[in-house]
Amino acid sequence: MINTVMLFFTFVTEAVILWQYSSNLFTARRRQGILFATLFLFYFALFAVSLLKYTWLNMALYFVMNFMFLLTMYDLKWYTALFHSAVIAGVMGMCELIVYSAMKSFSPHSLTESGQPEDMVIFIIFSKMIFFTIVYILIHLFKGQQAYNQKQDRSVLLLIFIPIASVFIMLTLVSVSDAFPLSPLFEGMVTLSAFFLLISNLLVFGINRYNLKKSMEFTQMQLLLQKESDSAEYYEMLRLQNENQRILIHDIKKHLHSIDMLNRQKEHDKIDAYLHRLIRSSDLKESARLCEHEMLNAILCRYMRQCTDSHIAFHADIRSGTTDFIADNDLTSLFCNLLDNAVQAAKDIPEAFIEISAGRKEKTPFTVLTVINSCRTDPFIRENGEPTIRIPRSHNHGFGLKSIRKIVAKYNGAMQIYYHADTLTFHTILTLKRQEGYETT
Repeated sequence: MINTVMLFFTFVTEAVILWQYSSNLFTARRRQGILFATLFLFYFALFAVSLLKYTWLNMALYFVMNFMFLLTMYDLKWYTALFHSAVIAGVMGMCELIVYSAMKSFSPHSLTESGQPEDMVIFIIFSKMIFFTIVYILIHLFKGQQAYNQKQDRSVLLLIFIPIASVFIMLTLVSVSDAFPLSPLFEGMVTLSAFFLLISNLLVFGINRYNLKKSMEFTQMQLLLQKESDSAEYYEMLRLQNENQRILIHDIKKHLHSIDMLNRQKEHDKIDAYLHRLIRSSDLKESARLCEHEMLNAILCRYMRQCTDSHIAFHADIRSGTTDFIADNDLTSLFCNLLDNAVQAAKDIPEAFIEISAGRKEKTPFTVLTVINSCRTDPFIRENGEPTIRIPRSHNHGFGLKSIRKIVAKYNGAMQIYYHADTLTFHTILTLKRQEGYETT
């Protein structure tokens, strides 16, 4: 009876530790009442199964229950929930192994059926104290987890092998220790093995967290450099435009003399063409302002200048508030790759053009981004009966298109690309979902 009560207390303690870990690192998707009720039901089921005294079954169910709890109660991807479930299970198991091995080395019969209840109390208190301490360290190690989770991808699945393998080794050592009497020396070696396993796991998690942090810092630095480059291009365009306007104003008297001469000769068609060219001149545009989003405006201005140099007509229609929810690094990758592909396809084509537009579907959280560009030949080929886009070697082997697809998937969107043979145009239609806080119209 006393052992049953102590076992129940053990699962209560582990439930509190899991709640402490998850509430500090993750965003709950359910109310606190539902969260506590679910946690109680899961751990009461674990307690009931533990009465059967199957160590391997208990450990497997502990891992599965933690995974289900994190996945259903918190805003996590399944692979992130799987990773943290493995971490919790591994740390808990190794903490128990350390205390178990240490007690067995000092008192071989302390945790057997004939052992004293006080031994079970000591085992529970020390193992859970160590467990709580390690979890507290992990909380601080993974602090700022919301940004961390956003950057985390399925590569985290590779790390799951480490705590799972550690748990397997730990259970094997426990089974060997129970099946065969070990000398104090070997019991001490088992304790050290458990300790080294725990330290190895913490080092791996710490190094992974450090590398992720450095990767995020590098990405931010690259984004800052991109912003500075685009801003420099934008202000250079403004400078050139202002200079051309001053030149045009300086020459306006000469243009008026020419128009007056044509008027005296009654060359009305030539006058009309002359005035039309002046009105359409880019030098008369008020400013190089294509959209309200500062970052996107700089990117569009840079590509407008490239199109002007390549004699490609460029038109942009970006409606207000349609791209505000896209992170700057995603915005840069998405639009730069789309426009790189469009400029490359439209080069050296007479009367080539690129049209890019962004608007919102009414009463939905979706933004529709469309790019239409001139394209001389159909870029699609058929491989194994399926249409596949042909990627020239100069396009970095299709990495741009892969990057576009990755961003579309990140924003729960869809992508459609097709070639219109009658108009010799390539069409790209992207649908991106605003995550939260959108306004319906």
